[in-house]
Amino acid sequence: MSGTDDPLIEPDRLATELARPDAPTLLDVRWRLAGPPGRDDYLAGHLPGAVFVDLDTDLCGPPGAAGRHPLPDPAALQNALRAAGVRAGHPVVVYDGGDGLAAARAWWTLRWAGHRPVRVLAGGWAAWCAAGLPHTVEVPPVTPGDVTVRPGALPVLDADAAAALAAADDGVLIDVRAAPRYRGETEPIDPVAGHVPGAVNLPAPGYVTEGRYPAADVLRDRFAAVGVRTGAPVGAYCGSGVTAAQAVLALHLAGRPDAALYVGSWSGWVADGSRPVATGPTPGG
Repeated sequence: MSGTDDPLIEPDRLATELARPDAPTLLDVRWRLAGPPGRDDYLAGHLPGAVFVDLDTDLCGPPGAAGRHPLPDPAALQNALRAAGVRAGHPVVVYDGGDGLAAARAWWTLRWAGHRPVRVLAGGWAAWCAAGLPHTVEVPPVTPGDVTVRPGALPVLDADAAAALAAADDGVLIDVRAAPRYRGETEPIDPVAGHVPGAVNLPAPGYVTEGRYPAADVLRDRFAAVGVRTGAPVGAYCGSGVTAAQAVLALHLAGRPDAALYVGSWSGWVADGSRPVATGPTPGG
């Protein structure tokens, strides 16, 4: 695949590809914001040939001033991907438990790192099992890969760029968190409630349901409803850049491969107490 093809793959199609001699590299990225680690799920059962990759430690940098899931160090990411068997130019498929969050961030990270042929298993582990396809507890041997990480292949926003986009007349910064968090009525994770001044709110259920996306024209309409226009800059953020990566994937499906991710997201924004915070149901608070 070219990297510009459909970034999603259905379970039956993946099963067919995995049966071929040159099957795609398969990465299990199951993850929870809180609770048992995803590796436990992997060891209890996974797709045949899948290698586990940890979202928190392999695909992201350590939490801090840049947010809870910042960009990884390129050299560390390259080491992790090579250890998982990722080869230069060879197709990769990523999957998670089924909500599509970790898989979307893994897709985005590999694309950002310059690895174009990567797809997300639609519906993840849940869809694979529902289709009655085989799974295993056997951990496969891994031949180290030779991928080279070249960061910057997808657009990224830092805090200043996110603020500028939110304030621009010709662009849109989308906050994809639940409406009460956007309005500043509650904040279960980060120390300050509210949103980036000027950002609009489109909660994730507006464009994805259990890792499944509506048709491209429906996605375009839903993003247009919050001001996304053809040719105008668009970016997305969430709490820590995971859910927003799924929004960027949805924007790709809607025909906007130029959509930018504010990786630091709200956790990075409020790490600096001098940054302004808006509350209430409108972009300006």
